[in-house]
Amino acid sequence: MLAEVGHFALVLALVLALVGATVPHVGIHKGHTRLMAMADRVAVGMFLMVAIAFAALTHAFVTSDFSVLVVAANSHTAKPMLYKISGVWGNHEGSLMLWVLILSLFAAAVSMAGRKLPLRFRARVLSVQCLLAVGFLLFILLTSNPFLRLDPAPIEGNGLNPLLQDPGLAFHPPMLYLGYVGLSVSFSFAVAALIEGEVSPLWARWVRPWTLMAWIFLTGGLALGSWWAYYELGWGGWWFWDPVENAAFMPWLAAAALLHSAIVVEKRDALKSWTILLAIVAFSFSLLGTFLVRSGVLTSVHAFAVDPARGVFILGFLAFVIGGSMTLYAWRAPKLVPGGLFGMVSRESALILNNILLSCFAAVVLVGTLYPLVMEAFGAGQISVGAPFFEYGATVLMSPLIVALGMGPLLAWKRGRIGRAAQVVLPALIVALVAGLYVVWQSAGGLVMTAFGLGLALWLIASVLLEIAERTQLFKNPERFWSRLKAIPRASWGMSMAHAGLAVILLGITISEAWSREELQLVAPGDRVAVGGYDFLFEGVAPVAGPNFTAVRGFFTVSKGGREVARLMPEDRVYADPVMNTTEASIHPLPGGDLYAVIGEAAGKGRWSVRLYFKPFISGLWAGSLMMMIGGLLSLSDRRRRVGAPMGKRKEA
Repeated sequence: MLAEVGHFALVLALVLALVGATVPHVGIHKGHTRLMAMADRVAVGMFLMVAIAFAALTHAFVTSDFSVLVVAANSHTAKPMLYKISGVWGNHEGSLMLWVLILSLFAAAVSMAGRKLPLRFRARVLSVQCLLAVGFLLFILLTSNPFLRLDPAPIEGNGLNPLLQDPGLAFHPPMLYLGYVGLSVSFSFAVAALIEGEVSPLWARWVRPWTLMAWIFLTGGLALGSWWAYYELGWGGWWFWDPVENAAFMPWLAAAALLHSAIVVEKRDALKSWTILLAIVAFSFSLLGTFLVRSGVLTSVHAFAVDPARGVFILGFLAFVIGGSMTLYAWRAPKLVPGGLFGMVSRESALILNNILLSCFAAVVLVGTLYPLVMEAFGAGQISVGAPFFEYGATVLMSPLIVALGMGPLLAWKRGRIGRAAQVVLPALIVALVAGLYVVWQSAGGLVMTAFGLGLALWLIASVLLEIAERTQLFKNPERFWSRLKAIPRASWGMSMAHAGLAVILLGITISEAWSREELQLVAPGDRVAVGGYDFLFEGVAPVAGPNFTAVRGFFTVSKGGREVARLMPEDRVYADPVMNTTEASIHPLPGGDLYAVIGEAAGKGRWSVRLYFKPFISGLWAGSLMMMIGGLLSLSDRRRRVGAPMGKRKEA
């Protein structure tokens, strides 16, 4: 019965979305305040209906109601409760339900948190959100109904892909979707501004918090996905430039550019049309990711569906949303006259350079991702664009970006002095050069790219510290250091933390890629393998049983200098429903790096294939991502960055 309630709630949500997409525009056209205000109530009502439907689907998974087709296809009674719940969005239909739930949640949030927005503009924004909801609700109801029944119901379900039965994958999709769908608010603000024909500094103040929130969630989602790939797949890697990984990375790049571009609009009333375009492009990348995952053009662990009919529907919706918004942009953007002026050397110019480099890198990733698909579609055969292409683009485009991130915050608004900024960051340049030359010297002229990456990371960290020292006048007026430090706005702390986080990520990438050690060997009990200065003693294997799998568990004692430092217990698992073999890496983090062990198949004569790693400073990848998220939250908590103008103290009557 609950499945039918959920289906009916989705239908009601579609009706409300249709009302919200049309009635407020009529109210704006006629100047009818009550019709415009209806957008708020419709947005909240749509969210409640979608929440009811999602709760009904979750109940079906938790109770193992195999009369519901999607539950029978993607769940099993032996699954742990966490994976029964995560199984709700671990499939095509459920993931779309999660998408619509978050979309309607953001619409309701704009309705409730955006009371300071002018009613007319808020109605426009909510109408665009409702129009997006109409497309996704139609897609669910017409092609991907999650409440279809089976008669008779099977006694047992097929289970969930074992690779998805992991805590990292339980939380990765919701966080990534919060970022994906959060960019729909920026898109709606951009379309509403184009319809109104006005983009003001106040608009930039409104759109920045929503973009920042989406960027924070995207950062967390990418970090969780990277972490999952590192420890679950057993390959020792953390990023593989998979097309679906790229599809999640492109919105992050566009959102980062949008955040910096909106600052220029807010400060100087410039870059209006460019900022609007970035808002459209960022959400378009999110829709592109949806198409790649659900169209059947990709075969990936990330892909949910291979039904071409669904792909055609999404492609049509993609063309409508992107084509319609771009057409509106081409019509209205020329009327967005820029305001303030600024010099070639200024904070604004540094932000523009930031935008150019981020946008170019997003374009490189887009071309590398779509080129093989386009060539295959035109019958040119199957080709692949490998990691070297993307890594070369990252090196060429992101290196000057990191240099600019170190210099930009030290330049004044409107007109800066490059000599003054260079004087402040001179110690950072010296630190970077010394570190790079030391690496090259230690390697007798080798590892040039390692020295380059290490130098860039240390340059950015030192530049962030020097910028804080300059802001607090640490070296000029040290007695007032603490008072000035406390006076730094949280938004500035957030910027510094995010930039430092990027430096830590680069440090983790450089060190782990250059100095990782790997051994792939056949070992018998009692054998020792030396990896990165550590001795791995293989003690043997033992069978173990899990809630829905059986496994062979290996035992390693790791020592250094005769002293035991860790015990590792990797597993080779076999799941029953569905039948699938997976590896479960055993990882022990140390201050200097990770000890990493994977056990494979038996090789006869009591020997087992094993893969052993030492990954120095690999944790810097996720520590840096966490720093970036904390930086975003600090900036978001600054009341000057919240929706609407600062309230301050109310004037006395």
